[in-house]
Amino acid sequence: MRRSRTSAVWTGVIVFAVVLVLLLIFILQNTQSVRISYLGAAGNVSLAVAMLLAAVAGVLLTAIAGSLRIWQLRRRLPRSPRR
Repeated sequence: MRRSRTSAVWTGVIVFAVVLVLLLIFILQNTQSVRISYLGAAGNVSLAVAMLLAAVAGVLLTAIAGSLRIWQLRRRLPRSPRR
């Protein structure tokens, strides 16, 4: 049988659910509070939240850099004539 879009969606949903369960376990196991200081602001947050915020910031920075590179490469490509 051939794979369909529906089966791909279901596979994605299952993988997403597993990742969410693993993330929930991570958060529940790392509840101790840590002091965070950044650009003059300071506060106490749970270790899991601090690590997740750092990971999200890293993903956003990577996505921005990748998007800029893709934009740069697309600008260099010659335009094909439109019909």
